[in-house]
Amino acid sequence: MKFGPCGGVRPDDQCEMRPGPCAFPAIVPWSGPAPAHQGVQAPLILTDFSCTPFDPADMAATAAILAPSCDAVLVGEHQNRPDFPPTLAGRLLLDSGVAPWITLSCRDRNRIVLEQELRGLKHLGVQTVFCVTGDGRGYDVRPDVTQTFDLDGPRLLALAASLEVTAAAPETPTAPPVAGRPARLVQKQRAGARIAVLNHVPHPADVADFMKAARAEGLSIPVVAAVAVFTDTLSAAVLQGLPGLELDQRIVNEVINAPDPVEAGIEAAVAEARALLAIDGVEGLNISGLASGAGTRIGAQIKAEVGARIREEVAA
Repeated sequence: MKFGPCGGVRPDDQCEMRPGPCAFPAIVPWSGPAPAHQGVQAPLILTDFSCTPFDPADMAATAAILAPSCDAVLVGEHQNRPDFPPTLAGRLLLDSGVAPWITLSCRDRNRIVLEQELRGLKHLGVQTVFCVTGDGRGYDVRPDVTQTFDLDGPRLLALAASLEVTAAAPETPTAPPVAGRPARLVQKQRAGARIAVLNHVPHPADVADFMKAARAEGLSIPVVAAVAVFTDTLSAAVLQGLPGLELDQRIVNEVINAPDPVEAGIEAAVAEARALLAIDGVEGLNISGLASGAGTRIGAQIKAEVGARIREEVAA
């Protein structure tokens, strides 16, 4: 990485990739060209998309569940399970009737392949690419294959912007250095980000504080805030499994111990969505997480219900 720190700094300031502290004691400002600003509109509902890897039929079935309740789906690139290449995933999802936001990470691609994917996605009509440095590959996934990281997230944002692809950027408000995260997102805006997606935080007040500080630093792009959806122990654990990510443990306990955990999880997500949409600068929501440990199809049904209820509240 050149423009750090990434979002994977642990609470004790240690690096998630290697033993020792984060290599970036401060935010590294963007020093490349600043593309001309082009306004984009945030989706009201951006839903995490998960399905069985390398399974077009499951991909289409999951898309059919989510399509009625969301404006777009956020297609992750998971460090623990390889899947179809981004361009192919984009084509399959477009054919299935959803608007995909495809995640493009630097973990397994050099800059030439990243440019190929960006050009391919643009050619297909994929409107937005989520540009991330990427988590390190799972220790048991292709252990004989070298990881790449030829670019980092900000330089990938700049590459996307140079190709006139709408680039979305992540930010984790609760990752160290917490006080520097608003400025970090502004540097991604300078690099070429046209929209931002925040990782989930324990309390909506954390997002409110982050947004106030980011606007003061000069943030002007739309922001999508994450709504954590969980209905059991596994789906809650997945949302807390990476550095910088945590949930309100009180709400986790209430959901898991409720007579109907699924209904309780849906209600908790809708309540969080309501609070997030009331924050100045939050223009959309990312319905985030597996939602259920009972399988991706059931998780999709739960996330679709969350999205539908949010839409009903907004329309009312």
